[in-house]
Amino acid sequence: MSDRIAAAAKLAPSASLTVEEVLRVRHWNEHLFSFSITRPPSFRFRSGEFVMIGLPGGEGRPLLRAYSIASPAWSDEIEFLSIKVPDGPLTSRLQKIAPGDPIYLGRKPTGTLVADALLPGKRLFLLSTGTGLAPFLSLARDPDIYDRFNQVVIVHCVRQVSDLAFREELESQLAGDPLVQDLALLQFHYLPTVTREPFRIEGRIDALIDSGRLFGHPLTGPTQFDPATDRIMMCGSMAMIRDLQARFLSLGFKEGSNAAPGDFVIERAFVG
Repeated sequence: MSDRIAAAAKLAPSASLTVEEVLRVRHWNEHLFSFSITRPPSFRFRSGEFVMIGLPGGEGRPLLRAYSIASPAWSDEIEFLSIKVPDGPLTSRLQKIAPGDPIYLGRKPTGTLVADALLPGKRLFLLSTGTGLAPFLSLARDPDIYDRFNQVVIVHCVRQVSDLAFREELESQLAGDPLVQDLALLQFHYLPTVTREPFRIEGRIDALIDSGRLFGHPLTGPTQFDPATDRIMMCGSMAMIRDLQARFLSLGFKEGSNAAPGDFVIERAFVG
């Protein structure tokens, strides 16, 4: 029996999990990779949600972790973006997956980084660090988001240039996307920033806000956040989210949820 067949034999669907197949794996650098898996016909989600994925663990129990879905809700595949943690219980193994390998997928996606959790507005700012980019990749390719907002802005802050996953796709304003390329050409903006290497934009997100660089060309509108028109989603490091959450509350923004839409949202399942 091959290693792959043996691995598949250990994975069995359950009431909460399906077993899917890895389709593609892309290693961005030594500590960042993305991968796509098959999507079961019954799997439904809203762009921006997360789901449990995993591999077999000890004593036959699945080893699971929550991952934001990076692909749009209309895609036939499901894509994820992950860090590589050498001694991580799951990621130390997950980073070694290859096309054809089996993987667990949760049956019930959920989350608060969804358009339904925000009030109507004119500008949508998607503020991310590291792999926090993932849910915003999903949202930026959802046609509905361009009906809700005049401008959609992804801000991605990383340590080194090679951490800018999906940079080429985002810099092209999603050219070639079958559903949103025409909308994105007019309404989508991408602002990558690097903190530990030379790059055309450098500094943390809070520094870009303070300098006004975050609101520069080609964005239109005020050069500061306005709760009357701006809506915000945040995903990434806890420090970034805590700092900016306090900033937005002080400016009069109200945090939203699925039950009570507001001016900004964070993914509380990852923040605690």
